[in-house]
Amino acid sequence: MAASASLTSVSKRLGGRSAVSAFSLEIAAAERVAILGPSGCGKTTILRLIAGLLAPDEGVIELDGQAVAANGRIFIPPEARQVGMVFQDLALWPHLSVDGNLRFGLRARRVPRREADERIRRALELMQLSDRATAKPGSLSGGQQQRVALARALVLEPRILLMDEPLSSLDLELNLRLRREIVSLHQRLQFTLLYVTHNREEAFEIGERVLVMDQGRIAAVGSVAAIREYFENRRSLSPQIE
Repeated sequence: MAASASLTSVSKRLGGRSAVSAFSLEIAAAERVAILGPSGCGKTTILRLIAGLLAPDEGVIELDGQAVAANGRIFIPPEARQVGMVFQDLALWPHLSVDGNLRFGLRARRVPRREADERIRRALELMQLSDRATAKPGSLSGGQQQRVALARALVLEPRILLMDEPLSSLDLELNLRLRREIVSLHQRLQFTLLYVTHNREEAFEIGERVLVMDQGRIAAVGSVAAIREYFENRRSLSPQIE
């Protein structure tokens, strides 16, 4: 079952600078939200705050109406939030097989062996990796590695899935194909999705709603049509937004 999320007046400083400032956002359960902006604008910080990898200096973060972090304190740890994350660099463990990468998180959460086996079987089948269970990440193509990272997040049955520039290193053809697969997965599994990117067309294809960030703040938020119009009315774009 998907979870809603709420960030209210959230601020976070990192390395002596403001990464996120007075950020407020309501995300409905099972909604797909794309967060669009240039490098350094605070996109990844938002994901890490929701995941529980950072605590907000100010403001409140709620999941399904329950406060999980506020004002420098984490009330609910990452492993208890039912939030999955796919990192930009994928963060696959190179010494583990595909099966081992998926099994690692399940062991950490003490999922019984029989249930873990079934979850892994379903995740590999879903991501078309059933014949690659014993392979190491280094022997896989870029697209297959992306699917392993997705499978590793999905096997934990997250209520919210966070994706941080997961397709940025892929060629255009593979990028386009995986965009469609992500949307299809969301429609099939109905998790809440927050997808971070610096690519406008990627945001427009994946997001039902698009949020534009600039220097730690929300510059615009709305439907795909509304954000297309927002960019059409601007004279210049950030060079880091494609």
